[in-house]
Amino acid sequence: MIAHKSLKIIVTFTLALALLPFNAFAKDDSQAEENKDEFNPTEMIMHHIGDSHGWHFFGEGDSSFTLPLPVILFTEEDGFVTFMSSEFHHDTEGHHVVEKDGMRFVNYHEDIYKLDAGAETVEFDEEHNVLNASKPWDFSITKNVAAMFLTVILMLIFFFGLAGHHKKNKKAPAGFNNILETLVLFVRDEIAKPQIGDKKYMKFMPFLLTVFFFIWITNLLGLLPGAANVTGNIAVTVSLGLFTLALILINGNKEFWKHTLWMPGIPTFVKPILMVVEVIGLVIKPVALMIRLFANITAGHIIILSLIGLIFILESAGVAWISVPFALFITILELLVAFLQAFIFTMLSALFIGMAVAEHEHH
Repeated sequence: MIAHKSLKIIVTFTLALALLPFNAFAKDDSQAEENKDEFNPTEMIMHHIGDSHGWHFFGEGDSSFTLPLPVILFTEEDGFVTFMSSEFHHDTEGHHVVEKDGMRFVNYHEDIYKLDAGAETVEFDEEHNVLNASKPWDFSITKNVAAMFLTVILMLIFFFGLAGHHKKNKKAPAGFNNILETLVLFVRDEIAKPQIGDKKYMKFMPFLLTVFFFIWITNLLGLLPGAANVTGNIAVTVSLGLFTLALILINGNKEFWKHTLWMPGIPTFVKPILMVVEVIGLVIKPVALMIRLFANITAGHIIILSLIGLIFILESAGVAWISVPFALFITILELLVAFLQAFIFTMLSALFIGMAVAEHEHH
C-alpha cells in the first residue's frame, strides 16, 4: 500500500516536471503566429542548464518571476562593487547599463563587462574580442552558488537533527532520521570499508559522507521546476575531483609513492617511462570522476528539454503524445541517476584513496 502511494506521488511529480516547459513556452495562437520564428532550441536548452546571476523560475521579460542575487565584482582600479542582479532588469543582451560608483556595467549572456567611457553596450570584433569593455573579477552569488548554499543548509538541518536524536535517545531513529542513518551505514559498510579497509576508513568518512549527500541532494533539487543544474556545471565537478586528488596526494603512503615514482622489481631503464604513465594516471583519476558526473547529469537535462523542444521545432501539438511520455520516462530515470551518480563518485573516490593508503606486502 505504501509502495503504491509512493509510486503515485513519483508519477505525479515527474509528470509535472515533464509538462513544465509547456508553461514556459505556451502562448496564445496570435502570439505563436507572430513569434513562431523566434524559438531557438539551442538557446532554450543552454539557458536552462547554464548558470545565471538571477534565479529565474518562470515567465519572460519584465513579467518573469526571478529571484535577484548579489552581484559582486572586483576591478583593479576601483576595488569591489556590489549590487543586485535585478538592476539589469532581466537583460542578458548587454542593452541595459547599470551605473555604480562612476562605473558602467552590462550583463552580456551572463558575462558582466565594465564599459569604457562613452560606450553604450559591448562591442566585439570578427574574432569576438571585446573592443570597448573590460571584464572584472566576478565573485557573484549566482544561481548555482545559491543552490549549493541551499544544499548545505539542508544537510546541516538533516544531520544536526540526526546527531541530536542520538544524543538524547539510545533507540534507533524513526521516520526520516531512519532513512538518513540507513544511508550513512550504506556509505560506511558498502563503500568506505570495502575500498579503504577496516583500519583506515574512519578517517575519510566525513569526506565520503559529505560528497555523497551533497551530490545526491543537489541532483534531486536539480529535478525540481526552476532549479539549478549544479552538478551539471563543470566548475563544480572539477572542484569535487580536486578534493579527491588532494586527499590522494596528502594521504598517499611511502609504498604508494614508491610504486608510482620508482617501481620496485622493474628494470631501471623502464622505470622513467612507467613513472610518466603512473603520474598521468594519477591525474586522470579525478578527471574521470568530474567528467562522468558532469556528462551524465547534463545529458539527462538536455534529453528532457530536447524532447519537449520537438513540439515547438515541428510546430505540432500532436508530437506531444510522443515527446511528453518519453520526457516523463527520462525524468523518472533521472531519479535513479541522481542516486547512482552520487554512489559512483563516492565509491571511486574511496577506491582511489584506498589505493593510496593501502599497505603492500612484499614476499
